Amino acid sequence: VQLVESGGGLVQAGGSLRVSCTVSEDTFSRYALGWFRQAPGKERELVAGISTGSTTYYTDSVLGRFTISRDNAKNTVYLRMNSLKPEDTAVYYCAAVFRIGRVVLRESEYDYWGQGTQVTVSS
Repeated sequence: VQLVESGGGLVQAGGSLRVSCTVSEDTFSRYALGWFRQAPGKERELVAGISTGSTTYYTDSVLGRFTISRDNAKNTVYLRMNSLKPEDTAVYYCAAVFRIGRVVLRESEYDYWGQGTQVTVSS
């Protein structure tokens, strides 16, 4: 299973960005998915997760600003980021695990990871 992210870049504070992650797996619809991020000097954290049934979870700091979604026909998960802040600057990683029915919150449960894409928000 391979995960390939795209869509990172540089944006001004208050702006928007969408990152995408395409998964090379025929049974994509049976995978729970997550977006994590890691800022310099900090631990990697879960930003948002989505279940096979499209139930979602968001960490408090992004609630109301970020939206995770999935398109099973395209084997792709998205993270739409609005009202970006400098503290959102990080490398963003998508992750996947074969898990039906619930959002997966723990990093250790994810089996597959993308290479990461840099998101930089300037003040």
